[in-house]
Amino acid sequence: MKTLIQVDKYVTNPYGYLSGLYTQTATSTPVANTIVESSLLDGGIGTLTVPANGFRVGDSFRAIIKGHISSANNQTISIRIKSNNVILADTGVINLPQITTKHFKLDVDFTVRALGNSGVAKIATGGEFTYSKDASNAFEGSNFSTENITTFNTTIANTLVVTAQWGAANASNSIYSEIFTLTKTY
Repeated sequence: MKTLIQVDKYVTNPYGYLSGLYTQTATSTPVANTIVESSLLDGGIGTLTVPANGFRVGDSFRAIIKGHISSANNQTISIRIKSNNVILADTGVINLPQITTKHFKLDVDFTVRALGNSGVAKIATGGEFTYSKDASNAFEGSNFSTENITTFNTTIANTLVVTAQWGAANASNSIYSEIFTLTKTY
């Protein structure tokens, strides 16, 4: 039987990749009835921060968020994945149908492609945002992919943040996370 080995605060599984960087232990505060961009994350165990000069080329990560969403018909939302205030990925504006306390899932993958200051460092980020709608309880969603080659900086500490921003303040608009995990996949 293979066992887990502790290496530099991360856990190496028998197959060689690292995992277990962070897990959320509480439901986040809802981003509701506002146009203010706000965090979808809450407290947890582990770390969302990679120290200055802590990345290596090829470092790859996966973030998964699951929670609940509600919206009035034809409302818009944008989900952004950031390191500090630098946008790593953005779903863009998603036009939503009527949704009443349905599930959503956000899957995000990141890979560091180059190290250095802004303009030199590179990170590729891609993912999917899916949700259930009221009509037929069908899944809908949006995918995104981008490479940040201008503002990402590996010479400073990088702290992951995931935000949501509604296009309009509406009492029916609400999103919050119940589960968030961040793992290092390579």
